[in-house]
Amino acid sequence: MDRFHHDSARAKADDSSSIADGVSLSRRRYSQGGPPGNDSIELERINTYRVQQQLTVGSRGSRIPQDQWLPIGAGKPYPPPLPDSEAYVVEFEGADDPMHPHNWPMKKRVMLGSLLTSCALVTAYGSAVFATAASGAEKEFGFGEEVAALGTTLYVLGFSAGPTVWAPSSELLGRRWPLLLGMFGFDLFMIATATAKDTQTLMLCRFFAGFCAASIIALVPASLSDVFNNHQRGVAIAMYTMSVFTGPFTAPFIGGYTASSYLGWRWTLYVPAIVGFFCLALIVFFTTETYAPIILVQKAAILRRQTRNWGIHARQDELEIDFKELVTKNLARPFLILFTEPIAFLLTLYMSFIYGLAYALLEAYPIIFEGTYGMTGGTAGLPFIGLIIGEIAGSTFVLSLSGRYSRKLAANNYVAVPEWRLPPCIVGGAVFAGGLFWFGWTGWNSNIHWMAPTAAGVAVGFGLTSIFMQCFNYILDTYSKFAASAFAANTMMRSMVGAVFPLFTRQMFNNLGIQWAGTLLGCIAVVMIPIPLMFYLFGGRLRQKSKLAPVMDLMPPAEEDIKEA
Repeated sequence: MDRFHHDSARAKADDSSSIADGVSLSRRRYSQGGPPGNDSIELERINTYRVQQQLTVGSRGSRIPQDQWLPIGAGKPYPPPLPDSEAYVVEFEGADDPMHPHNWPMKKRVMLGSLLTSCALVTAYGSAVFATAASGAEKEFGFGEEVAALGTTLYVLGFSAGPTVWAPSSELLGRRWPLLLGMFGFDLFMIATATAKDTQTLMLCRFFAGFCAASIIALVPASLSDVFNNHQRGVAIAMYTMSVFTGPFTAPFIGGYTASSYLGWRWTLYVPAIVGFFCLALIVFFTTETYAPIILVQKAAILRRQTRNWGIHARQDELEIDFKELVTKNLARPFLILFTEPIAFLLTLYMSFIYGLAYALLEAYPIIFEGTYGMTGGTAGLPFIGLIIGEIAGSTFVLSLSGRYSRKLAANNYVAVPEWRLPPCIVGGAVFAGGLFWFGWTGWNSNIHWMAPTAAGVAVGFGLTSIFMQCFNYILDTYSKFAASAFAANTMMRSMVGAVFPLFTRQMFNNLGIQWAGTLLGCIAVVMIPIPLMFYLFGGRLRQKSKLAPVMDLMPPAEEDIKEA
C-alpha cells in the first residue's frame, strides 16, 4: 500500500515539474543554441499536449485517501502498480504519424475546415438576424425599440458566457462533442425563439441560443489550429474570420426580405435553425475528433482490444478531474491572461472595439439607409454588401502576403515570430479609421448619393477583416500552449462589448447626428492604431518578460517589414 502513496506523490511532483518545464521550455531552447528543425518543431508541438492536459484539465496524482478507495471486489487485494507506467503510455510515432491531425490528407482537412467555418457562419448569422424580425415582434408583443435591441444584445452576451463551459469541455471531452452539443442547442433555441408566445420566452431563448452558439465561435479556431500547422493556418483563420463577420452582414438583407414577405418575422429565425440542423447532420457523419490527447485515448482503446493488455493507456486517462481545480484553471486563467498580460489585454481591447462596432453598424445602417435615403425592408440591408466586399478584399490582401510569410518561416527553420503577422493589421487599422470618417460624412445628407456611404463600407470591411485575421493569428502564435484560455478571454471581453454597442448606437446617432457620431467612432479608431504598431516594434521584448508567452524565435521582426506593408 505504501507504494501506492509513493506513486501518487511522485505523480503530483511530476505534474508540478512538467508544468514549470512546459512554460520555460522555449526559453531553454532559445538559450541553448539555434532554433530546432522542422521535425523538432512538430515533435515539440506534439509533446506539448502532455503539459497542456495538466494545465487545462487536471492532474495525474490521486486526491482520494486510500481508506476511501473502492474495493476491487471478491476479497481481492489491490494489484501492484505497473512496473514502468511510461512504457504503457500511448504516444504519436513522430512528426509524420498519420494519426496526428496535421498529417491527415489535405482533402479531409479542407473539408473539415469548410464545414466548421460554415457552422460559424450560420451561428454568426443568427446573432444579427433578430434585428430584421424586431419590427414584427414589436407589433405582436408590444415592446419598444430598446427592448428589441436586447434580442441582439442577449444573444451576444451568450457568446460571452458560453466559453466558460465550452472551453474546458473541449479540453476534457475533445472538440467534437462540445461542437455537436452546441450546434444542437443552437438549433433548438432558435426554434424556441421562433415559436415564442411572449417577450420573456423570446429574450431568454435568444440568450441560450447565443450561449450554445459560443461553442462554435470559441472552438472552431482551436479545431483549425489542431489540423493546420503555422504554414497553413493563415488561410484557415481567414475563412473563419470571414464567416464570423459575413454572417451578421448577410442577415439584414436575407432576413429583411424574409420578414417583409408572406412568411413573416418568425421565419427569419426558422431559416438559420433549419440550416443549422443540416450543418449538425454533416458534423455527425463527416467529422472526427481533432484534439490530439483524445485521439491518443481512442488509439489506446484500440490497442487494448488488439493486444489484450489492459495497462495500455493515454496520458489523458491518467488525469483525475477535480471540480475545484477544473473551475480554477479554466475560469481563472482567462482572466489571469487578460489582466496580467499586456499583449492579451491591449489586443483584446482593440478587437473588442472593432467587434462592438460591427454590431453597432447593424443599428447605424438602418438609420442612414432607411432614415436618410428612405429604403425599406430587405432593400435597406443591401448596402451591407459593401462591407462584405471589403471583407473579401481584406482577406485577399492578407492572403496575398502569405507567400512572403512562408518564405520567412522557412528561412527561420519554421519557428514562427508572432510579430510577422502584424503589418497587415497596422494597414487595416488605418483603412478602418478612414472608412468610419467616410461613412459618417457621406451618409448624413440625402443629396449625397447612397453609393458613397455604401462604398465606405468597403473600407470598413477591409480594415475589420485585416485586423481580426492577424490578431487571431498573433494570439495563437504568442500563447500557443494557452490558446484555449487566451481565446476564451478574448471571446468573453469582445462579446461583452459587442453586446453593449447596439444598446446605445441608435441614441448616439440620433443625438450627435450621423456625421459627428461617425467622427467620434473614427477618432477612437485612430487612437487605437498604435496598439498593433507598438506590438510590432516591442512585442518581442514583452514576450520575453511574459510567464505565459514562449519565446522560440531568434529573428526579431525586420524594421523594413512595416515599410513594405
